[in-house]
Amino acid sequence: MRIAVIGAGSWGTAVSWLIGSKGIDVSLWAREPEIAEGINADRHNPLYLPDVHVPVSVTAYPDIEEALRGAEGVVIVTPSHGVRGTAESMRGVLPGDTPVINLAKGVEEGTHMRMTEVLEDVLGNRARLAALSGPNHAEEVSRGIPSATVVAAHEEPVAKLWQDVFMRPAFRVYTNPDIVGVELGGASKNVIAVAAGMSDGVGYGDNTKATLMTRGLAEMSRLGRALGANPLTYMGLAGMGDLIATCTSQHSRNRALGEWVARGGTVEGYAEKTHMVAEGARSAISVHELAQSVGMELPITHQVRAVLYEGADVSSAGSLLMGRSATDELHGMGLVDEEA
Repeated sequence: MRIAVIGAGSWGTAVSWLIGSKGIDVSLWAREPEIAEGINADRHNPLYLPDVHVPVSVTAYPDIEEALRGAEGVVIVTPSHGVRGTAESMRGVLPGDTPVINLAKGVEEGTHMRMTEVLEDVLGNRARLAALSGPNHAEEVSRGIPSATVVAAHEEPVAKLWQDVFMRPAFRVYTNPDIVGVELGGASKNVIAVAAGMSDGVGYGDNTKATLMTRGLAEMSRLGRALGANPLTYMGLAGMGDLIATCTSQHSRNRALGEWVARGGTVEGYAEKTHMVAEGARSAISVHELAQSVGMELPITHQVRAVLYEGADVSSAGSLLMGRSATDELHGMGLVDEEA
């Protein structure tokens, strides 16, 4: 079997290691030629996860057409804002029935599309599309630290295929038919993680972070329910599991961005310093707009956007959240009589 992995950042490198270590032939597309050269020459990515030994079953290519040639499945591991452009590069090269799974977590700005919707818009044939999401920091997956994830697809055989491809003794893969919930959970939890980082940055405590995470999960669930997701999905790996990891981990770019901004930094400065993409920065815009399009208020997301882009003060944003009108804890979750 040959799998094309499109994107050679930290997660793409970890995924190549994960799949390639099973003896699967992996063709890895790297935008930067020096990454392809480094992997093929000495089995290490010189820019991302340089300590990870990439198996010989992985061959890197700077040309996306070469990477796709003969692939029986495609794994997209680019930042969410690059998914459409990447898909356009694949169109005309990739056969119309080749399974494609997306690992990017985000909602497209402007269109408010989930990533599989973007792929369907460009590539067509939604039946072959899938999404993977969960508490999966590349730094830990690539070291064989026990982890788990969830695959969602429109068609069960496609989900099962990717479950088999990714399953390893230290990487457990579940399936879930709720592709809407899995994708929206992955996008919206990044915004909550930025809020958690802001809380860390101003020196608030465990109570504050636990409150942000819990009420953030409620925001995520309400939005998902409004858009047709199963609220129970948010109790799983793509919801609560990913939220916990992203809000608390030292590896979390989104938590680190929030802390950076709370201490006086900017979104642009963080990107320049780390050369990494914190998806929550873009999702603060797109998820907020998506919620507005269905007439829904997401208070935490709204305040994160205000701090990142409108000059709002973190402490003032916190005060606004704490001063909101009292309500029922389960409001909007479909679990109480909301007409009363």
